[in-house]
Amino acid sequence: MASEASINQAGIRVDLQLIADMIAPSTRVLDIGCGDGALLDYLVHFKQVDGRGMELSQAGVNACVAQGLSVIQGDADTDLANYPDHAFDYAVLSQTLQATHNPLAVLRQLTRIGRRAVISFPNFGHWRVRWHLGAMGRMPVTPTLPSSWYDTPNIHLCTIRDFFGLCRASDIAIERAIAIDAKGRARPIRSLQLANLLGEQGLFLLKGRN
Repeated sequence: MASEASINQAGIRVDLQLIADMIAPSTRVLDIGCGDGALLDYLVHFKQVDGRGMELSQAGVNACVAQGLSVIQGDADTDLANYPDHAFDYAVLSQTLQATHNPLAVLRQLTRIGRRAVISFPNFGHWRVRWHLGAMGRMPVTPTLPSSWYDTPNIHLCTIRDFFGLCRASDIAIERAIAIDAKGRARPIRSLQLANLLGEQGLFLLKGRN
């Protein structure tokens, strides 16, 4: 999770603002794993999207509904199959891919449901994670990986390099790729080696399948 310093003037985390910047106004958006609805609320009120959400936790659903957002309880691993092809212009999965049981199947569903998919995740290849493992010999706890190994929801941690490889192997087209550093600064990924080392988070815009 981003630090308080990563909150922008609109009141949402920098990584969520970067996701919002990828989404065109007045489009149809499905936000999967929408949490308390911060991104969805921003998109509905500031970009006038036709927004829908899916959230696993009942507490998250309740928080979203209390804000007047259209959110249902659902599981990304099992419930995305219920949506028709190209039902949305954008399917968003923010900081959730690593917590799914079958990330590749979820990615394929996202690129089927949305004409584009927006994905973000913590980068397990970041230098601080590598240093912690090498120096301490223990699973790291960082701002983007805040849970201890025994109570984390993350079951498929990956690196930015891993994600590029998965997309290539699965014929998933990457339209934009951004690395976000510890200070919330975003840079287009030109050097995969540097992005994998310095980026705390990866953010990708994928093209949906025809």
